Amino acid sequence: MMKRKKAGRAMARRTFLAGAAGAAFTALRPSSARGVAANGNLELGIIGCGGRGIWIGKLFEQHSRTKVVAVADYFQDRVDAARSQFGVDPDRCYTGLSGYRRLLEGKLDAVAIETPPYFHPEQTAAAVGAGKHVFLAKPIAVDVPGCETILECGRKARGRLSILVDFQTRNNTAFREAARRVHEGAIGQPVCGQVFYHTRRVRRRTEPGTTEARLRNWVFDIALSGDIIVEQNIHVLDVATWLLDESPLRAHGTGGRKVRTDAGDCWDHFVVTYWFPNDVILDFSSSQFLKGFHDMCVRLYGSEGTVDTHYGGEVWIRNGEKWDGGSTDRIFQEGAINNIKDFWSSIDTSKYLDNTAESVRSNLTAILGRIAAYEGRVVTWDEMLKAGDKLDGKLQGLREA
Repeated sequence: MMKRKKAGRAMARRTFLAGAAGAAFTALRPSSARGVAANGNLELGIIGCGGRGIWIGKLFEQHSRTKVVAVADYFQDRVDAARSQFGVDPDRCYTGLSGYRRLLEGKLDAVAIETPPYFHPEQTAAAVGAGKHVFLAKPIAVDVPGCETILECGRKARGRLSILVDFQTRNNTAFREAARRVHEGAIGQPVCGQVFYHTRRVRRRTEPGTTEARLRNWVFDIALSGDIIVEQNIHVLDVATWLLDESPLRAHGTGGRKVRTDAGDCWDHFVVTYWFPNDVILDFSSSQFLKGFHDMCVRLYGSEGTVDTHYGGEVWIRNGEKWDGGSTDRIFQEGAINNIKDFWSSIDTSKYLDNTAESVRSNLTAILGRIAAYEGRVVTWDEMLKAGDKLDGKLQGLREA
């Protein structure tokens, strides 16, 4: 299913882990980048003006001193909707595949990238090259070369620019406290665990059959989304790698496409076993077609206790004592708002943020599970990195401007 292409440089596992060892919100020494403008407003460009792009732009304007000053999307109707929402000058509204490049040529401080994940590495690299701070939707990439690009963007931006990947759990009080307690030994030595993301199907945006329809229905397309294990399930896989503070050594999986067959080529369910260092085993499963059940869970069993976390539900630890982190039922919006506030503050104070390394780790964990399931065999982390499989976006026929 994947087009193989050797990456120019495969990341060694030890190099990656060294990069991932930093804190999620690293305050970096400022250099040449300026803070928020003298009038106190961050000038923001939105790249990707679908529902989430406009939603994120509104949150920026509502919860920080930000003004959306430019927008870009492949589709004219989405650009028109964003222009109307934010009152953007028509001369700063751009369409086509290369519209984001023209946006980056204009005067602005930062960009929010809310396009299909296939485009994230290229657009992030261009933004960093243009000296713009980046607020980036997850997942950061759909393949190993894309992850390498994001990791390199983090290195280039360090000390000059903020790059913040918008994982809501990473900026939630209950999840942060649970991670701190686990890292301090609250459950003893992790032994095994359950990780799952089971939910209803997402809806089609248009009738399939054309290249432009693929772009509107990108969430159903393997190359554009990375499949559900990368695009959606990364939320729980990120929490798992965060709690363990490790990347997996290998994975074996299966799954398929049995129910949701009316659009694209993504699978609708996965079952994957991950092996981590110290013989820790995680049982992962997901589905995206259910009726009557939804849960996003990471549950780790340790030698001294259990940690149980649910995105939009309860977070707790039991280890002979009882710690209740409480409900995270507002995490979807509150986590994004917290990230926006931190992103804005980092630019205002020149204490720049960078969570690219840990985001790459969780992204590669999802990609490893996808490859293992597609191939129905054990695939190691090092094998995945060495192969450097790159997905073909098949964008021929789409207009540049």
